[in-house]
Amino acid sequence: MKDEKRPYSRLEIDKVFNKVKASMHIEALARGRSKGLNKAFSKDIYTGKDLYGGDPYAYDHIRSAESVFNKYKSALSDEQIAIVVNCPENVGVTLSSLNNSKGKKLMEDWLQNQNNILKYDIDLNLTKENLKKADKGIKKATNILI
Repeated sequence: MKDEKRPYSRLEIDKVFNKVKASMHIEALARGRSKGLNKAFSKDIYTGKDLYGGDPYAYDHIRSAESVFNKYKSALSDEQIAIVVNCPENVGVTLSSLNNSKGKKLMEDWLQNQNNILKYDIDLNLTKENLKKADKGIKKATNILI
């Protein structure tokens, strides 16, 4: 349903997100095994630090699901938005505490608080690179669907 006035709903987004997270976890386990580990291995998308299975990490939409929904709800259905939000370029792994701190804020707004950068040891170049990738991936996925 394409309706400019429809309210934000995560139902379809979460269906796809759960599949993406499961796939990413399988890939992380394979990376861990290739390093001789018996656990998942990933890199934090904002700090570049190593994250291992058992660490308090979360899968994060680099561009929030709600912001993508609001931008495209007049042109795309909930199912299509779910595909766009969960494109590989827009989902990554980060510390749960960082993800919770960021919430639905634009990363650029969250980074305005210098304490966030220091507290979480943010790699600004890596973060900006991942924001650009997310924007390109969202645009590419949207162009395919429109």
